Parts: sequence; structure tokens; C-alpha cells
Amino acid sequence: MIAVYDIGTTVLKGALMTEAGEFREFASRNLSMMASSPINHYEADPDEWKRAFREITLELLGKTAAGSRESAGSQETAGSRGTIRAAIISGNGPTLVPISETGEFLKPVMSWMDRRGTEESARIQAVQNQYIDPTFYLPKALWIAHNMPAVYEKTRYFLSCPESMVYWLTGSALTILPGDHFEQYFWNPELIAKLKLDADKFPEFVKPGTIAGRAGRLGAAASGLPENLPIIAAGPDFIVSLLGAGAVCPGRACDRAGTSEGINLCTKEQVTDPRLMWYGHVVRPWYNISGIISTSGRALDWIKEVACGEDQDYQDFFSRFTPAAPGSDRLLFLPYLTGERAPIWDPAARGAFIGLGLNHGKAELVNAVLESVGFAMRDVIEVMAENGGEITELRITGGPSKSRLWNQIKADITGKPILVPESSESVLLGNLLLALSALGDTENLAETTDSIVRIGEEFIPRQEYRGMYDEMFALYRESYRGLKEVFSRLAGMKDQGEL
Repeated sequence: MIAVYDIGTTVLKGALMTEAGEFREFASRNLSMMASSPINHYEADPDEWKRAFREITLELLGKTAAGSRESAGSQETAGSRGTIRAAIISGNGPTLVPISETGEFLKPVMSWMDRRGTEESARIQAVQNQYIDPTFYLPKALWIAHNMPAVYEKTRYFLSCPESMVYWLTGSALTILPGDHFEQYFWNPELIAKLKLDADKFPEFVKPGTIAGRAGRLGAAASGLPENLPIIAAGPDFIVSLLGAGAVCPGRACDRAGTSEGINLCTKEQVTDPRLMWYGHVVRPWYNISGIISTSGRALDWIKEVACGEDQDYQDFFSRFTPAAPGSDRLLFLPYLTGERAPIWDPAARGAFIGLGLNHGKAELVNAVLESVGFAMRDVIEVMAENGGEITELRITGGPSKSRLWNQIKADITGKPILVPESSESVLLGNLLLALSALGDTENLAETTDSIVRIGEEFIPRQEYRGMYDEMFALYRESYRGLKEVFSRLAGMKDQGEL
């Protein structure tokens, strides 16, 4: 069996899985996001990651203490739930974690939603002549260097979320490069030198599914994992989910639904449109083109809390929610609550209801938010199509994929059939597949993926709503264009405390 872990924005999940893709044990713990008072500041608590990781590990292994029985001279370790060959970890990103020489996780841990490094991203763009979003890793490291020099000097390594946990377990510092050509979104030696940063703070790049080392004595004691267990670095969750959804051949796309949304399409050719991200696919020789939507599930959480006064998971909410009619009685919502990435790349963009009237109630407000994610997806999909990236299969994974209502809305708006795999845990499945490759159990990752990932349900676009949604999508795009300057001027206003 393989122990698989994924550190999400709001949930840390773990499972024991067989090599055939069966879940033997599953556990999860909720995580919190610390939003500080300045706008665009969103921080994570790594102590919470460690605490949740240990609790999950002990639950998975059926242990009440950290001890385990190690098979001497073997790579396999026996626990009360069976033989565990390795552990693999993926996580959210781009979240930046400063690590000290002694292994201390320093603060701030700037989450993937953090956009405080707008000035730094502009400087990097001027040097590199390419758009670099403030949420990316390098603007955050540069912000720390400029604004928290003591933290910068104390930092031995800048690591991502999952790589920091790998370091915690093994003491090995590395950076997963999701695919060929992805350096343009990370860093390179020339760029680091031009920015006057210390190159040795940025670990070497390795590919997804790299065996980073073995759980050391301290890492094992802190985590509950057996000492000497091989630890595999999977990398960012959006890459791993491609495997777990089966998007491993040209034309297949994965909608990774969760706190944010990621549309990833496997293609034969690279695409250089700056509105999209592109890089080599995990399965060669293909490419991946990607469009990341910043707040999708998080937008639903927001409207549930603000308009409905409810804080419950997707399944409970949807079981009680009575939706408005398609179109939400001519109400639009822009889901840019923390700015937006693809395809507009505007950190100043903000959420907005368009057409709000006295005729609208909670049902219309919530439904408009659900539909806004479909419009945001379509915005990315149409840019992909402009570049020859036609989607033949759109597979959806993640927590929101359990909502039949939301799946149907997405199908109606995008005009694409939505295929739902039997397992919504695509990241954990993808972790397993990477682990099988790392351990030498498979030489053909695509074939193994297709043997494990199975489709459970399909949602077909309803033609009777096509004309209405075509018109509303055009208005969705026009609404952003009309408000872009307003968003920019609002972002430029001083906080009340600065007056």
C-alpha cells in the first residue's frame, strides 16, 4: 500500500491506497486561512499542517502512538493496517514557505491567494518581459526581501507547501518543476541574479514524483510515519489532479474544482498565448495548457456565509438549497473576490453583482455565484479554443464535483459534456499514480492511469438554455471590461487608516 497526502487550502486529506487504486483508509482534517487586515494578505499556518498531518497519519495507521515496527533492511514497513511501501505528498500552490537553517517554518507563509507583491511582480516583469502574477513564488520571495529583511536573512530555503512538508520529514530541500518550460513561472539563475536575491535559497528543480529521501528520526517522531519510509514529492495539486482525472491524452481536459478552479488541457502542441499558462505534460510528449480561476468554491463559501449565514460543506448545503431558475432572473456575478488569474490576469479585479434588484433573493444570489464559475470556466475554454486547444472531454474532480446541480450548470454554460470520475479524490489518485511510477511499478503512466480512473456519470448540456447563456456570457465579459478601470481606481485608494 501507499500512503497518499494532499494539503489543500481548507482541508488536509490522507489515505492508504492499494496499487490497484482502492482506498483502504481515508481521513481528513479542516484547515484555516488567516486573512490579515491589509487587503491581499492571505497567510497559512504550517503548524496546522503538521498537526493535521500527524493526526491523519495515526488514524490511517490505526495507531495511538508514534511507534511502528520497521522491517530491517527492507524498503517496506509494516503497520497495523498493512504493509506501507512509501508516502507521497502534494499540496496547494503557489504558497511560499521560508525555512530556517534549523528547519523552522518562518512567517509569513504567503498562501497562493496572497497578492501583496504587486510592486515586486511589476519589477520582475520589467526584467523578464513576461507577465508574472503577484501570486507566483518569486514576487513573494522578493516581497519578503524588501519588506521583512530579517526573515529573508534567516531563510535557508524558500519552499512550496508540499515541498516544505517533505523537508520536515526528510531534511531534503527540492522544488518540483511541474513540467518542461515551467521555469518561466518560477525562477532561473539569471533572473535571481538580476533581482539581487541569493540563489542558494532556491532549491534545485526536480520532476513530479521524485523520491526525496526517507523519513528521518525527527520527521518520523513528529509525523507518526515509520522511520526510514521512502518519501515522494508529488508537487502542486493541480498537476497531480491531471493524472487522477485521466487527462493524459490530447483533447482531454480536467476541471479541478475546489477553493479555486483549474482548467487543464492535454494537447499535442504548445501554446504561447500570455492569457494562459503552458508547459510540458507529466506524460510525454504532450503539453498542458492551463487557466487557473482564483475563487470558485471560495466564492460559494463566501455567499453562503454572507447571504445565508451558513457554514457547512457542499453536500449538506446543496441537499437543502433550492436553486433559482437558470439565469438567476437576469443576475450576473463576477467571481473575482481575490483578483483573477486566467484569462484576465488582473490583481485589482473584484467581485460584483450586475443587475441586482428588489426581485432578487438568496436563491438568485447563490445561483448567480454558481453560474459565475461556469462563465469563468467558459472564458478560459474559449481562449484555449482560439489557440487550437479543442476540448473533447471535460472531466471534473474535487469536492464541488459531488453537486449534480453545479455540474449541470457548468455543462449548460460551457457547452461541454461534463464527465465525473467515480472517485472525486483525483489528487489522491494522482499521487498514487506518481508513486507507482517513482517505485518502478509502471513504465507507461498513461495506460496505468486509464486502468485505474473510471468515469461514473456524464452531464450533457441542455440546448434549451444555450441561447440565454450565450447572451449572458457576452454580458459577463462586457461587465468586466466596463468595470476594469473602476476596479483599478478602487485598488489605488488608500486605506482609511492611511488618510
